[in-house]
Amino acid sequence: MNVRHFLTLLDFSSNELHRLIKRAIKLKERQKQGRLYEPLKNKVLAMVFEKSSTRTRVSFESGMAQLGGHAMFLSPRDTQFGRGEPLEDSARVLSRMVDAIMIRTFEHEKIERFADYSACPVINALTDRYHPCQLLADMQTWFEHRGDIRGATVAFIGDGNNMCHSYINAARQFEFRLHIAAPGGYQPNADIVVAAGNRIRLFEHPLEAAAGADLVVTDVWASMGQEEEQQEREKVFAAFQVNDELMQQTNADALFMHCLPAHRGEEVTADVIDGARSVVWDEAENRLHAQKALLEFLLAPEAAAAD
Repeated sequence: MNVRHFLTLLDFSSNELHRLIKRAIKLKERQKQGRLYEPLKNKVLAMVFEKSSTRTRVSFESGMAQLGGHAMFLSPRDTQFGRGEPLEDSARVLSRMVDAIMIRTFEHEKIERFADYSACPVINALTDRYHPCQLLADMQTWFEHRGDIRGATVAFIGDGNNMCHSYINAARQFEFRLHIAAPGGYQPNADIVVAAGNRIRLFEHPLEAAAGADLVVTDVWASMGQEEEQQEREKVFAAFQVNDELMQQTNADALFMHCLPAHRGEEVTADVIDGARSVVWDEAENRLHAQKALLEFLLAPEAAAAD
């Protein structure tokens, strides 16, 4: 039997992703009701962090605990990543000792190589190209508030980064229209855009991209590892702020999402992220529930089928 990995949203079928979202909502309801559910008893998740994160560590660690399993945190100081041992050897060894491996790193090619040699499922918790776990949480949040996202219009404003790339894949898998407004030189990868076909439209002006949108999404202007570019990016992205003027171009019931952490006064104003149309706190919480559904799918699919 082939090992299933989750490196991008394209690793699962559209039907599987829809089932995953529905399952995440059900697991969230079960957790709120205080009902014990431990299908991952005695299962171990290795969490390999080359890039730090509050939400990623807490959500995966809490998720494994709630499902009856154990999560093992491995920082760069705790592993041989980048310290001489071939990545392929690390994958071979680590995957014989645990049941799944979550990796948060820089180069996407690194996690692809690791998965090629892993005997257990590998989960992409963020690379420089994709952030698929965040999209599971975002889609769960939309489904909870608005139902199926098929046919909706989403506006992504800002850097054509890993979040933008994952939204492009989500547009393909969940069948919504995606408007992208990014400054010249910061647009998403052309190959990823082309593969999505007519689901994607690129805009030079953010107000045009936001027109008629049902959901507006943004991200920080300078991600981890880009701190030296902060001042330059602030100049380049100044016209790409999500503010009240931009939100007025959207449909009246449009929602706002941000993967966090957010910099109020930069990529988004305080009145938007803290306003009535913002669902960022539900979105943040849903990292926990969406990833629990993912872990269950990869490690105990029979439990979900029987529940």
